[in-house]
Amino acid sequence: MHSDYLNPAIRQLRDQQIQSVPREQLLERVTQAEQLLTELEPAHTYLCGYICWRITSEQSNAYPDVQLTGREATHDLRLFVEDASEAANVVADAAREPVLTVETLARRFNVSTKTILRWRQQGLIGRRFVVDGRTRIGFLESSVNRFVERNRQRVERGTQFSQLSREERATIIDQAHHLARAGACPADVTGRLSRMMGRSPETIRSTIRQFDREHPEEAVFPENPGPLQAEAKRQIYQQHQRGASVDDLAKRFRRTRTSIYRIIAEVRAQRIMDLPLDYMPNDAFVRVRSKKMEDRIVAAMPDSPSPLKKIRVPKGLPPYLASLYEVPLLTREQEAHLFRKMNYLKYKARGLRATLDPCRPKRRVMDEIERLCDEAVSTKNQLIRANLRLVASIAKRHVGPAQNFFELVSDGNMSLMRAVEKFDYARGNKFSTYASWAIMKNFARTIPDEHRQRGRFCTSQAEIFTTMEDARTDQVELESSQAQRQVQVERILRCLDDRERTIIVRRFGLRRGEEPLTLKQIGAEVGVTKERIRQIEARAMTKLRTAAEAERIDVPG
Repeated sequence: MHSDYLNPAIRQLRDQQIQSVPREQLLERVTQAEQLLTELEPAHTYLCGYICWRITSEQSNAYPDVQLTGREATHDLRLFVEDASEAANVVADAAREPVLTVETLARRFNVSTKTILRWRQQGLIGRRFVVDGRTRIGFLESSVNRFVERNRQRVERGTQFSQLSREERATIIDQAHHLARAGACPADVTGRLSRMMGRSPETIRSTIRQFDREHPEEAVFPENPGPLQAEAKRQIYQQHQRGASVDDLAKRFRRTRTSIYRIIAEVRAQRIMDLPLDYMPNDAFVRVRSKKMEDRIVAAMPDSPSPLKKIRVPKGLPPYLASLYEVPLLTREQEAHLFRKMNYLKYKARGLRATLDPCRPKRRVMDEIERLCDEAVSTKNQLIRANLRLVASIAKRHVGPAQNFFELVSDGNMSLMRAVEKFDYARGNKFSTYASWAIMKNFARTIPDEHRQRGRFCTSQAEIFTTMEDARTDQVELESSQAQRQVQVERILRCLDDRERTIIVRRFGLRRGEEPLTLKQIGAEVGVTKERIRQIEARAMTKLRTAAEAERIDVPG
């Protein structure tokens, strides 16, 4: 049953008739509704009681003062006719007069089925009949004749416009072949021929489709592309993000512009569904009822009540440690504000995401979710930067002869990031207390493991090594070497295509903050098998070795 009635009174009338009126009487009232439809004037206003009386021949006091415009009454009565006739369950062959389907009517007037659907919007009344075991829309012969009589010029114009001569069809197919061989996508072919021939895009499209179906060996578009795989959709999204136009993508992937837009929205929605939006719940979030309350939560961080003291940076520090002194520490109030803001932004983004339909995503909703998520990430980074000095301080106390200071700092930074996600500011504790506990707990777990690993390989000459001169380079030299190595890696990665580069980066964790992935994990991400990822990796590594030799970069054996 349809549910998009404009007036609840007509919907209630439909329900009453379907539930309480015998089948033959229901069909009579459908006929009376059809007759009323031919008399309605769009600019007039009608009382609901009058409409009910014309259909049922009975007075109704349910909606005595309700009025409908002619357009509203026409819309609702068309639905009434379709719903009531569907409930009557009439077989088309058993109707009192011939019943024409959409396809039959299109052939009679030599027009497209789309034209018939347009005529329905312009007054052609249809009922629902059982045709070949399925309920379909159909038109009584009398209803068709009545529409033709009232709209003779419209019908003649549609008939004349839709008649293609044999020469015109041949021209359309020849030009379509020429454009397709030149690389035009179906949408381009349809649009250009529509303008050139002075025909509707639907006429051009149906002509080409019919030719391809009847002559598959000479088809304009012989290859049916079928549904795109996940990897192709990901490529479309990524190339669009890098600036490729929708028109270029439509030509490259032989798709319509509409389908490209749909694929971009689909991939974007899936990425939004995968966003990490876990947050620490707080009752205050639920109580936000006004924009004023929300603005107070998401406002910029308040200034410190006392002027900031300039911190003197110790001399001789590596650049990374020196940069930590440029970020001021947070007060308790600033810290609480940032944690509340970050978690509220995630809470709101997650609520919006719950309303998002991945199959039909709304761009406005996706824009808002991404904006909230970006702001939450920015707030999180602000908290992390303000506490990096704490990590270095704790790492300094735990470093020993067997540990590398900057490795401890790296591990501590990871613990700090996790602590920011898990900290509940509403309990009133300072974050530095919670983060210190998390960082030291991680050090306590990892440092003994390193001692055990090294202890397995100790020999009788272990004391000799402890007395030998420390020939390790200083930290500045290590950082310089690492920076040079990163530049070299980025340079040789340019020899790979997009997919090979993505697989190598994900496989070896070459991006900051990313862990190396297994072949199976990468395969799941890009939508191919583990074996296919292994083959692509092997090919990419061969390219990289060749590029490294050309750049004169030492490659470990």
